[in-house]
Amino acid sequence: MSHRSAITFAFAVHGAVAGSLATRIPWVQDHLDLSPGVLGLALLCPSIGAFTGMPMASRLAHRLGQRRAIRLLLAMWCIVLALPALAPAPVWLFGAMVLYGASAGMCDVVMNAHAVALERRLKRSIMSSLHGMWCVGSLAGGGIGMLAAQAGLDARVHLGLMALALLVLGDRMARGLLEVRADSVAPKRFALPSRAIAAIGVVGFCATFAEGASANWAAVYLTEVTDAGPGVAAASYTLFMFSMAFARLVGDRFVQRLGPARVIRWGGALAVAGGVLVVTARTPVLGIAGFAVLGLGLAVVVPLVFLAAGNAGRTPAEGVAGVATITYLSGLTAPAVTGWAAGAVSYPAAFAMITGVVVVMTLLAGVMRQRPLPDAVVVSEERAPASA
Repeated sequence: MSHRSAITFAFAVHGAVAGSLATRIPWVQDHLDLSPGVLGLALLCPSIGAFTGMPMASRLAHRLGQRRAIRLLLAMWCIVLALPALAPAPVWLFGAMVLYGASAGMCDVVMNAHAVALERRLKRSIMSSLHGMWCVGSLAGGGIGMLAAQAGLDARVHLGLMALALLVLGDRMARGLLEVRADSVAPKRFALPSRAIAAIGVVGFCATFAEGASANWAAVYLTEVTDAGPGVAAASYTLFMFSMAFARLVGDRFVQRLGPARVIRWGGALAVAGGVLVVTARTPVLGIAGFAVLGLGLAVVVPLVFLAAGNAGRTPAEGVAGVATITYLSGLTAPAVTGWAAGAVSYPAAFAMITGVVVVMTLLAGVMRQRPLPDAVVVSEERAPASA
């Protein structure tokens, strides 16, 4: 297996874990008889875990090497998938979700740093398609989860089997990862974003804000504003995610040809058009089309933000960790802020605000211009032994 295929499968497995749990949250809520408020606290716990773990991920990758770190963290991420369904009480669920977020965030950081190193070696853009495969994995995991839920399968059985299957698949595929030698300068024990990375992070903040708001509120928006039925409203989220996946899978061709800044500028203009369509839509068809266009325009921004941060940091993992804390903050706040705006004014006004955030992202695209790559990162051609 090629190094490119190995990291591609790692991204897909990571996405499949996320998609699997997302479909069984209603089972967990019903099993533990959780109120909406308690469930909300439980869903906040992964962000707390991610914020705690991500800044330390670069240090772990430096000590273990990226290949070993990815294998370890991806295995942890798969194993933790089974824990929320096994929680006997809310306090145990909180702990499981903190572990879930910490392993997810740390694995995310090291995988993206590894992708930065591999892209340098291959001398061509691959980051967008890797994030596209994450979407594909998430959709696949979510699809299996929906079938399991519809069949009435106990989530403890479903998530336990998925955890085992993904653990075996992820570990096997991760053996083919490129071995990246440690940088001569050790990352900080707790990496916070530098000024340069913070500027890149603002672009990521805007993109993640629009993504998170659209993913969480698309179905509700169509129901409240266009009087769409439940099935049609749900289709808005599905099409939004499919458009994101498609654009990421083909996005590397445009990045290679046009460069990151121009791709983000043009994608931002497309996303603004989609936002305007959402705000003005009063029929389900126009609303769904608006969310699809919004997804197409936003899709490649976050992958390019991780790439730029990896190249701007002292080490790829440290740069990615710094910008990841900013994007996770955005993903955490976007659904709540959108809900407050919709409640205080209206749903169209809330998405007008989101469209304004996308305008800011588009205007800041210049900070994503490619810079000369550092010479300090050296990668080895050696592969791990088959028995590793």
